[in-house]
Amino acid sequence: MEKKTTTSSDCLVRSADSPQKPPPLPILPIPTSRQLEWQSASMALFLHFGPNTFTDSEWGSGRADPSVFNPTHLDAAQWVGVAKQAGFSCVILTAKHHDGFCLWPSEYTDYSVRSSPWRGGRGDVVAELSSAARDAGIGFGLYLSPWDRHEPSYGRTVEYNEFYMGQMTELLTRYGEIKEVFLDGAKGQGEKDMEYYFESWFSLIRQLQPRAVIFSDAGPDNRWIGNENGTAGSTCWSLFNRSSAKIGGTDPQYLRSGDPVGHDWVPGECDVSIRPGWFWHARQAPKSARTLLDIYYKSIGRNGHLLLNVPPNSSGLISEEDIQVLQEFNELRRSIFDENLAKSALLSASSTRGGMMNNSRFGPENVLKEGIYSYWAPEENQSDWTLHLRFQEKVKFNVLQVQEPIQLGQRVIQFHLETLNNGEGWRQVINGTTVGYQRLLQFPMLETQELRFVVDKSRGDPLISYLGLHVDTFSI
Repeated sequence: MEKKTTTSSDCLVRSADSPQKPPPLPILPIPTSRQLEWQSASMALFLHFGPNTFTDSEWGSGRADPSVFNPTHLDAAQWVGVAKQAGFSCVILTAKHHDGFCLWPSEYTDYSVRSSPWRGGRGDVVAELSSAARDAGIGFGLYLSPWDRHEPSYGRTVEYNEFYMGQMTELLTRYGEIKEVFLDGAKGQGEKDMEYYFESWFSLIRQLQPRAVIFSDAGPDNRWIGNENGTAGSTCWSLFNRSSAKIGGTDPQYLRSGDPVGHDWVPGECDVSIRPGWFWHARQAPKSARTLLDIYYKSIGRNGHLLLNVPPNSSGLISEEDIQVLQEFNELRRSIFDENLAKSALLSASSTRGGMMNNSRFGPENVLKEGIYSYWAPEENQSDWTLHLRFQEKVKFNVLQVQEPIQLGQRVIQFHLETLNNGEGWRQVINGTTVGYQRLLQFPMLETQELRFVVDKSRGDPLISYLGLHVDTFSI
């Protein structure tokens, strides 16, 4: 949107007893309630677990004997406890991976926990994990692999789709509320041709679990970010055209960056494993906490949602070395983001929607309140969109945090931060594109007493719900 010329009448201060100005109109597309809940949760823990854990495999053949699955110390409450203590709000389990082995006693196959020695063939990993998540008050999600290397009907389109939807129905009706259903188009080269009835699957999920978000390359609720290293594009729109995407065949760059003129709201989910593989392997070690912090900046800090895989080991527990890294990762985030230095600043704005009176619901002070439902809004038809921060004494920081009230649409296209140098005027510190639910930018340590946050370009009047200044002494 082009900026418009400011007139003196635009900036008139209105009396305190004037009627309140209503909120600005949303700029479409906007998120659904389930998408808003998912985005605000920020992080989920992925749990890849199954026969591959015991056969030292990543993509199982579907021919491993069920007897290999025997986690003698499996404790789903431990998995959930690790997730919750590290700040994750949901756990997602590979209920069935590509090998076709089911972690619940499915009625449609004997290739499941029912045929294993674990719990004497009477176990149900899905049930134990859903119960533990519910008890801990965190969300529960499922991955049901479309590719099945064991099932004989795979390759016969109608028959296999019936089989798959039968299994999906079991999972979505037996285990309480499901927060996310994770789907993909993964399939090895040279495998049988198979047409997946994705739209039928989506409709079934909507019918049985209407609050669940559905993940795939093409949404409908959240999209793959185009890589498995947890990195969103430095420009990342939640806007997307589902008609331009195909599950298993979408341009990775389009997935990373989204679409500034997209007609659909499909935010990015950034999946990555704490280890080199997705399943646990004794010879592999987890990434460091500082590496996870870097991933955090490039996923959540770029308007994404982080899905971190932490695979349980062959005893059925999350390994101690992984737990240690997650605890350190949590402490790093706390030490950086628990204090917002901007809260000590005197804030002002180039304009405020409804006039610059003290009781305006859209004043600049809103950017210091956590959450997206209070926000600064400028007056309409302005050419200057600026938040001014003045401190009583100099402050030092090297991280900028910005959030938009995405319930009204994603608006900011370009922005920058500038500081007032002694006698030398304003100098730009950092610039960025797209904000969305959350943007984090790092730069060399800055010491200043006066700052301006400036929106340079926006889809309509920009709205800012949070502005944070933080110190990170850990990143390289």
